[in-house]
Amino acid sequence: MDRIADIWGPRTPHAKGTVWPARVDRHLEEGVAEDDVERWVRSACVLCSNGCGCEIAVKDGRMVGVRGVATDVVNHGRLGPKGLYGSWSWANSADRLTRPLVRENGRLTETDWETAMGRIAEVSRRLLAEKGPLSHGFYTTGQLFLEEYYTLAVIGKAGLGTPHMDGNTRLCTATSAAAFKESFGTDGQPGSYTDIEHCDAIFLFGHNMPETQTVLWMRVLDRTRADDPPKVVCVDPRRTKVAEEAERTGGVHLAPRVGTNMALMNGLTRELFAGGWVDEEWVGRHTLGVEELRETVEPYTPEETARICGVDAGDVRRAARIFGESERVLSTVLQGFYQSHQATAAAVAVHNLHLLRGMIGRPGAGVLQMNGQPTAQNTRECGADGDLPGFRNWSNPAHVRELAELWNVDELTIPHWAPPTHAMQIFRYAEQGSVGLLWISATNPVVSMPESSRIRKILGGDQCFTVVQDLFLTETAELADVVLPAAGWGEKTGCYTNVNRTVHLSEKAVEPPGEARSDLDIFLMYADAMDFRDRDGTPLIKWRTPEEAFDAWRECSRGRPCDYSGLSYDKLRGPTGIPWPCTEEHPEGTDRLYADGVFNTDPEYCETYGHDLLTGGTVTPQEYRAKAPAGRAHLKGAAYVPPHEEPGEEYPLLYTTGRTVYHFHTRTKTGRSRELNRAAPDAWVELSVPDARRLGIAEGDRVRVESPRGAIEVRARIGHVREGAVFAPFHYGRWDPDEVATDGAPRQANELTMTIWDPVSKQPYFKTAACRVVKVADGDGPAPAPTTTASAPAGGSVPPTRGGPEADTSAEPTATPDYPCDPAVTHEAPGHIAEVAAPGRS
Repeated sequence: MDRIADIWGPRTPHAKGTVWPARVDRHLEEGVAEDDVERWVRSACVLCSNGCGCEIAVKDGRMVGVRGVATDVVNHGRLGPKGLYGSWSWANSADRLTRPLVRENGRLTETDWETAMGRIAEVSRRLLAEKGPLSHGFYTTGQLFLEEYYTLAVIGKAGLGTPHMDGNTRLCTATSAAAFKESFGTDGQPGSYTDIEHCDAIFLFGHNMPETQTVLWMRVLDRTRADDPPKVVCVDPRRTKVAEEAERTGGVHLAPRVGTNMALMNGLTRELFAGGWVDEEWVGRHTLGVEELRETVEPYTPEETARICGVDAGDVRRAARIFGESERVLSTVLQGFYQSHQATAAAVAVHNLHLLRGMIGRPGAGVLQMNGQPTAQNTRECGADGDLPGFRNWSNPAHVRELAELWNVDELTIPHWAPPTHAMQIFRYAEQGSVGLLWISATNPVVSMPESSRIRKILGGDQCFTVVQDLFLTETAELADVVLPAAGWGEKTGCYTNVNRTVHLSEKAVEPPGEARSDLDIFLMYADAMDFRDRDGTPLIKWRTPEEAFDAWRECSRGRPCDYSGLSYDKLRGPTGIPWPCTEEHPEGTDRLYADGVFNTDPEYCETYGHDLLTGGTVTPQEYRAKAPAGRAHLKGAAYVPPHEEPGEEYPLLYTTGRTVYHFHTRTKTGRSRELNRAAPDAWVELSVPDARRLGIAEGDRVRVESPRGAIEVRARIGHVREGAVFAPFHYGRWDPDEVATDGAPRQANELTMTIWDPVSKQPYFKTAACRVVKVADGDGPAPAPTTTASAPAGGSVPPTRGGPEADTSAEPTATPDYPCDPAVTHEAPGHIAEVAAPGRS
């Protein structure tokens, strides 16, 4: 089966409340048969945030393929195109980094580890002596292992004492964490993937699930194609596969103007009040702030919402009625909200809908504020994004004291005098030179950060010493002072946690190439070189192996919302991943949070005291305690305000960026997969039919897209984006595989985006920028955009996207995978699960 052309594979429809049937997907290197595989090594896929259980095929010391794990709770054996074709093939690339590099006379030259780390330690010690710990900044990723994040967090917070630590999760999921904290007191997904099996309706807010989480979309399709499908409601300015499914199931597609999400959410919320669909008794017992919210949303009638958003007032009413009359709704949220105007306020508004209906903590009634990366949750849990480990509160002295005692350091060493420094500010400090050492791990900000020209200038200057550790010489690594070769997935051991809190253990399958080292070993080498010590004079970092690091983290998490105390490497070697919290009380993990209606808002337990959603102003501890939340959730609202940059005479269109199904982030891995790169080999831009007609642009024409900050020249796809909007995929930088030639024209989507961010989550706005489009030349063929996705052409003879004969996927469905069952779970019939599923196992 060609899983490039058929992204989601064959359907296995099943009735509401029954187990999702298993289907084992696999793909092996050309010329390798299953009998040739010497061993299969357990892991989980790292090319989206779904966290699908899988096994790595090993032959002759190389990774040669992958297959799904039928018993895993996350994917029931399925894998998506990125997992099948891109999760492992990059490891065998000839251009892997295999030795450290240092800059000499303006050029990067190979050296040994002692020289490279010695240079880093020398600069680090000098800066500490001259300027103190605020001279150090760390910018990491959402793709390392839990053990590596925790080690980095301890180095930064207890070894150096710097608050300047964040991850590229700031670009994709910071709003998810911020919204959870504002509504429920701490981070942590309330819902579960298993809610798909129980819900009456699914609302996807700015979430193109068919492309960003392909296996989760398979799960949705297997319900919507059953005889009793849930209704689908899509909020997206493009006509995605979600929008098509909404129309098919009797749902609604709401396509708001870019930047108006908050007005739409206020309109939907008002309709719940107006329709009498609020569970007043539940709201009174379990929430705070309902009257203030009612007053905030009152002006947003369906007609006013339609005027602001450019949607149909009747569609607003229909969507609200589906939410109001459904017994169980699952909502998912992603970048269409997170990276757009009023991000946190709009994401919190999704929580408000569920809280007003009392739909949280029970099967089918949940929220998934999705992540974009496989280990983004671990970045947040372990404190590598700047937060305190274990979802502790920077403003709570008792929480800081807990960590100081755990690490055996003076609590004044741990920087807690102000909120942690977010990535946008860290790069500003690096630009000014106050951050004199910036350490970048497993991410490529030259391509992924907004306003690309500014990032190139910062990293290419001499005001900041830059360290990059990565698999390849990326666009960012090319500008570094020291480059450290890292081991990747399958070349090291560690744990990671997906969107719905499921923890997997990924075992080392093969050796890394040359002198490449695991990120854990690199951080330990730096700690040794700096000789970080605790109060007793013993080494601060007391672990040497991944398992020892995991055990240290387990103790750090004990008693906190993300409690791993019941987990171990041995336990994670079982048939499936396990969702936290996993404790003595819940030894098999916890499928859903807040089932008892008690939230993590107690002043002595919460992770934050909250913010004003409109301004970002902080709520003081005294103000928060005066509200006496006592385990009640916060209903919080905000009025709609226009975006920072709106279309005008000079720049009449709105520019928005996003993803395509065949690539992950800046293509460091997926661009090295022949199948994936062939499916989407070059950048493009999408225009609506009316805009293209007005501008005289046809399919495949070369166009120049300009904003006040920069420009790109790419080919045009005449597609299904709403009129007035322009869409560009953000994956493409300057690098390309050898076999793909480019003409040198700028194509990096973030040349045009703004250095503007949400006041609460500090997540940049990639979705709202004014632009103009002009034709540069006639096309010599169609745009390189896929035809299988939301980027499909609006018409014309464009050849379909295909992958070729080497795609090999088995797809034999079984009625019920052999899951370990909790004694409390009853099976009424083969394949049917009881109303309350076994935690983490249904």
